[in-house]
Amino acid sequence: MVERVIATDEALALIRQLQAEHGQLMFHQSGGCCDNSAANCYLPTDLTIGPYDIQLGEVGGVPFYIGKLQYEYWKHTQLILDVIEGQGGTFSLEGSTGKAFHTRSRLFTDEEWASIEAQVLSDLA
Repeated sequence: MVERVIATDEALALIRQLQAEHGQLMFHQSGGCCDNSAANCYLPTDLTIGPYDIQLGEVGGVPFYIGKLQYEYWKHTQLILDVIEGQGGTFSLEGSTGKAFHTRSRLFTDEEWASIEAQVLSDLA
């Protein structure tokens, strides 16, 4: 099965850096408002995952969640966690590093979609 979320080498390096500093982490893809539309990195005690959050997978061994309503719009895309230089202006743990996590995406191919469609529909039920 194709992964619904992956990470670049740069993102994996920043994840390892944050793990060394903070220990266990988690990601939540924000849907906007004051924390913009970014993948935010948290300590597991900093954000409560609820029944309307879907775990898309893991990046660097760290669980990656997204809200169900947002995922409804993005279900046909693979999320690619990347890193950019600069401050993201979010509540995310990497804020003091001079780098920010950045979400890119690409559409699944027809074959990839066929391999995950049942899981996606189950998640959105």
